[in-house]
Amino acid sequence: MGKQWMRPLGAVLVASTLLVGGTAWVTPGNYAYAAEVQGVQQNVINVVGKGEIQVKPDIAYLSIGVNSTAETAASAQKANAAKIQKVTNLLKNMWKISENDIQTSQFYVQPNYTYSEKDGQQVKGYTAHHTLTVTYREMDKIGELLDAASQAGANNIENVRFTVENPENYESQVIEKAVANADVKAGAIAKAVKRQLGAVLSVSQPDANVPVFYASESLMSKATDTAAGTEIETGQVKVSTTLNITYEMK
Repeated sequence: MGKQWMRPLGAVLVASTLLVGGTAWVTPGNYAYAAEVQGVQQNVINVVGKGEIQVKPDIAYLSIGVNSTAETAASAQKANAAKIQKVTNLLKNMWKISENDIQTSQFYVQPNYTYSEKDGQQVKGYTAHHTLTVTYREMDKIGELLDAASQAGANNIENVRFTVENPENYESQVIEKAVANADVKAGAIAKAVKRQLGAVLSVSQPDANVPVFYASESLMSKATDTAAGTEIETGQVKVSTTLNITYEMK
């Protein structure tokens, strides 16, 4: 009587085979135990649903800067400080922009170099640079504000970024679109494998906050110079979200 092979609970018995003369023979001496795989979902479909809408922006971030050049670093910095102070006073006093909405985003003083074969690299003056990021909410007055800042001494106005201040106001809309998108994807998969789509088993939202895509353009392409002043077109921005959804597959 041969050996008795006992199978322990919670394990799967695996036998190896040996091919001899075209016949497959089971080799008991090579039995091994393999752990059962736990927690594997079967008969499910996992998809990512994407929802996105276009909305008019209600807030803008303006990049307003001042550059000054002088023979010494101290002179360049002093001249630039006077210019940026004039621009800041204009924003606060004339345009009633809160100091909480005016932030220095960049500041530096750097040497300027010249080069010749005779003298090599030489320092020729210094440039001071100071940029303010201004948060502004009156979309129809952006062009007028930029013109006023330029007249006050701002000589480095780079770009305008548009977005929405409270993206959570649009959260339900983008979630509905994400669910609809996931339904279409999951339904197509089920049909392709000749199965039916069942109930939703789980939903998760990887991005805790609904992201907003900034519309950021240089003023070269966003501004139109007219006799009346600079006109800024706000366009639209995207608000989006994604959902991970698991469906039952019948």
